[in-house]
Amino acid sequence: MKKRIFSSVLIVLLIAILFVLKIFVSDYFFDAFFGIIACLAGFEMSKLLSKARLYNFQILSVVFPVVIMGINIGFSYLAGAQSDILFVLWAILIDFAVMLVTLLGAFLIQLMRRKKVIEEMTTRGVKNISTTKFILKKCINTLIVFIYPAFFFLFMIFINHMNELPLEVFANVSVDFSIFILLTALLIPMFADTFAMLMGSLIGGKKMCPKISPNKTISGAVGGAVWTLLLMTCVYLIFVNIVGFDFMWSSFPIWAYLIVVLFGIAVAIGGDLFESILKRRAGVSDSGRMIPGHGGMLDRIDSYIFMAPYILLAFWIIALC
Repeated sequence: MKKRIFSSVLIVLLIAILFVLKIFVSDYFFDAFFGIIACLAGFEMSKLLSKARLYNFQILSVVFPVVIMGINIGFSYLAGAQSDILFVLWAILIDFAVMLVTLLGAFLIQLMRRKKVIEEMTTRGVKNISTTKFILKKCINTLIVFIYPAFFFLFMIFINHMNELPLEVFANVSVDFSIFILLTALLIPMFADTFAMLMGSLIGGKKMCPKISPNKTISGAVGGAVWTLLLMTCVYLIFVNIVGFDFMWSSFPIWAYLIVVLFGIAVAIGGDLFESILKRRAGVSDSGRMIPGHGGMLDRIDSYIFMAPYILLAFWIIALC
């Protein structure tokens, strides 16, 4: 528990420093932070799949998030010159196109190195399958790693550059609204997870999904949701009344914001449970040991992987309404 608390404090301090840098220096410090996390999470996801005998290209799994990050940063940078809101969809299409081209290249290279592939199959004990089919399966499994966690998690970059999106609601806003949206995306899973653990420990009761995650209780989930809604209400009021984001009363009313938060809590819980399913399939309790007291990087960001695209979409819809 001491290790977990110490690690949590360090994480909070690091995020606080990144917000200071974002406000006074540049948005790109957060971009680099998200890119590093995506690479580390990709490495752990690759290992999890391999332990489940879903073999993949580990080097590509680690390196490719940098490519996706570069594409997304590029589109965020060009956002100011765009008149069409669909530019994000173009970024997504290019992400997938680059994924497929990369895997096609890997597939062809592996076909030309059949001897190495046969040696790998022998080492791993893979039988009753052709080398071509084995390579194809590795490409499909690598595509899974490209999408989860890297592609989904790196939507954080669009959130980080939300002010640069061509949304009419930001046209006359002098403050950097992306600070508020990014903080929302980061705090919902943090509050939901922390208070679910505390309330579950205090109250106990019926398990939520005992076969998937035996430590999670219904009381913890409900208690975590209640506390998260209360604390995020405070965050909203602080930004409106103290920080000076008064335009939100009309553009992003509190009732709409709390609906976003409520569904966000469900997304955070779902992301946590999804990673638990992956770990059970791989036969491990943690995705790694990178963060003392928390396990691996994937264990720490599991709730954020689906949270990133959800928050972007939710605020985008509110802004367009």
